[in-house]
Amino acid sequence: MVSAAFLDEVEAVDGDDGGFDPVFRIEFSKNTEHEGGVIGLYVISGLVLLVLFWVAFVFNRLVSHRNRMSEGWSGVDVQLKRRHDLIPRLVEVVSAYGHHERSTLEGVMEKRRGAMAAQGAGEAADAERGLGEGVGHLIAVVEGYPDIKADAVYRDLMDELVATEDALQYARRYYNGAVREMNNAAGFFPANLVAGLFGFKQGEFFEVEKAVERETPKVSLGAGQGS
Repeated sequence: MVSAAFLDEVEAVDGDDGGFDPVFRIEFSKNTEHEGGVIGLYVISGLVLLVLFWVAFVFNRLVSHRNRMSEGWSGVDVQLKRRHDLIPRLVEVVSAYGHHERSTLEGVMEKRRGAMAAQGAGEAADAERGLGEGVGHLIAVVEGYPDIKADAVYRDLMDELVATEDALQYARRYYNGAVREMNNAAGFFPANLVAGLFGFKQGEFFEVEKAVERETPKVSLGAGQGS
């Protein structure tokens, strides 16, 4: 039989809390707090990784748009250089005939120098519009001189200029499309925060009209055709 003294000793060890050791309780509480801290750390780490992945995605997207915009401007620049190269040759052919407006030719060449010195799409657009107006005025003057219009070199240069103006418009539309995509990607929240952090800037649109239009072939119907 178990003595009463032994039972009293067991009760003293177990305490009055239903048989749970206070030391065990403390250890269990510490383990629970530790597990909660680990879970919280995992959650925070996951959120940080998620933000980093999102920043990387937005950054790469902005780089792609910036590269496409640069590619588009390269195409515009090629056509502008062709335009700038053709205009002095056109002026030279016209000036060779002697009956021309000297101020018109000088004005065209002055505007060409300004266009070649322009920096950036916005400044270039303003300069190129002025140049286009000058070339248009020159061509209008030439319309009054059939001998110049009949010159083979002049006609060839006009064909080249028309082709260049057409190509410039195609390049302009491609570039402006790339600018629009870049501005949309970098201008809306929260992507604009990433754009500002890494120095991405919105692009400038390039708007310019054709200096010369392709002539529409004239078709004449003979009035004396028999029935």
